Amino acid sequence: MNEAHITVIGWVAADPYYTVTANGTPFLSLRVACTPRRYDRETGQWQDLDTMFLTVNCWRALADNVHGSDLQRGQPVVVTGRLRIRQYEKDGQWRFSAEIEASTLGHDLNRGTAEFRPVHRGGALTEEDRREAQEVADQWALGGDVTEDPAAEAA
Repeated sequence: MNEAHITVIGWVAADPYYTVTANGTPFLSLRVACTPRRYDRETGQWQDLDTMFLTVNCWRALADNVHGSDLQRGQPVVVTGRLRIRQYEKDGQWRFSAEIEASTLGHDLNRGTAEFRPVHRGGALTEEDRREAQEVADQWALGGDVTEDPAAEAA
């Protein structure tokens, strides 16, 4: 309950790694890079500061959905989740790594566009589901009434 939740805006630094664990749980991990910029009034220029790299871990449906979204290195993303700081020893020195256990992850739409495809919990959408969803979306975009069953209205 008292966990640190953060939102990070950055770029995919490496192609995501997807697997299914031995007990059948989908898992996806990726690296996100964030490079803060500051305006230098003396030079009148923007300056890039040190890049920070974070590991983002996704589980279950989020892992499956990110995997099915063709997320690639270099694409802008927004990640929200629980912050985890891990301490480890390497070459006789203590080091730290920052990880995010993601609750949401998606493309940063300030920097581009995306096409959303909803997923039904029972499996992938059927072609009929897609047509029905598109009919509802088209009707909504045109300002029409959206019925609970567009197929019944067409009959």
